[in-house]
Amino acid sequence: MNLIAWVVLGLLAGAIAKAIVPGDQGGGWISTLILGVVGAFIGGSLHTFIQTGTLALTAPGLSIPGVFVAVLGAIIAIYLYGLVARSNV
Repeated sequence: MNLIAWVVLGLLAGAIAKAIVPGDQGGGWISTLILGVVGAFIGGSLHTFIQTGTLALTAPGLSIPGVFVAVLGAIIAIYLYGLVARSNV
């Protein structure tokens, strides 16, 4: 997938995940982009693991199912970041 598709997928997945998860995640569009890209890798890797049983670092393509997988991964990333941030307080 090219760089522009990564940016679009990251912004879209990050924004949807931030809208779904309650609370204030803060950050601007760059943190939303990073959250979405990390979520795409988490979601894609989990999707590959569930389908094939092998653990591989993959990401979904820019499609409706790909955005869905990336949003689920971004929700997981928000949850994990919340756990790490709370434990450091």
